[in-house]
Amino acid sequence: MTILDGKKVSNDIKDEIAVEVQKIKDKGEKVPHLAAVIVGNDGASLTYVGSKVKACERVGFESTLVQMSNTTSEVELLDKIKELNDNPEIDGFIVQLPLPPQINEQKVLLAVDPDKDVDGFHPTNFGKMALDMSTFIPATPFGILELLDRYGVETKGKHTVVIGRSHIVGRPMSILMGRKGFPGNSTVTLTHSHTKNITQITSQADIIISALGVPNFLKAEMVKDDAVIIDVGITRVTDETRPRGYRIVGDVDFANVSKKASYITPVPGGVGPMTIAMLLKNTLLARERHKNM
Repeated sequence: MTILDGKKVSNDIKDEIAVEVQKIKDKGEKVPHLAAVIVGNDGASLTYVGSKVKACERVGFESTLVQMSNTTSEVELLDKIKELNDNPEIDGFIVQLPLPPQINEQKVLLAVDPDKDVDGFHPTNFGKMALDMSTFIPATPFGILELLDRYGVETKGKHTVVIGRSHIVGRPMSILMGRKGFPGNSTVTLTHSHTKNITQITSQADIIISALGVPNFLKAEMVKDDAVIIDVGITRVTDETRPRGYRIVGDVDFANVSKKASYITPVPGGVGPMTIAMLLKNTLLARERHKNM
């Protein structure tokens, strides 16, 4: 069994990006600039955005953090997005989710300029991805592809089962794993809350990508020997023995499933770190596009 070490691979990617940024600096050109907008004081979101800012510093990017109050109106947020769209210094930006209830999430995502949508959530970018055109791939699916690639996990002709159909992970993964190329060329089954006999389906899978958000959902009896397991789930579970009073748990019963798997991602330290690394990679790509426009 091989651990797919997202922490190590993400650090490798950041080092590679830092080298590219240094080359840009040596030429006297503008370095990539990533902005993040956060509305409200959600603890997990603040921590995550803080990690993105630190990652930018590490690789040599410029970064801007826009913090708005929990009472921000939809109009105010849309005005801020237009300002970022129109700012030539900003190569890409993200609007951290979730948003307060008074703001329509879909309207906000549609307002982001697709050429600056380094999260890859805009319908224009999703559509291009589905058509196998050059675009921004959502950071988490992009990170999963990179893990499979760097560990040389064979996907061609394999049966991939995706658990969960969110537009952020499940749906894009089902498209990407079925595309021509590597990683890809697998036969994909997309499962969700209304799927019947899910154990029968997962037990036939060569690759399982679980993005359900249900702690320890995937049990050893649901997995065949030598399956590849990608755990996207991140859930806080109360644990009074921990200093913070909780622990992070994935969708997979790691202790038992890992005994049967050929490759498996841990939680934490698997897919999570890859998400930020690929956000940086998308920002570098955005900077190159804007340079050539």
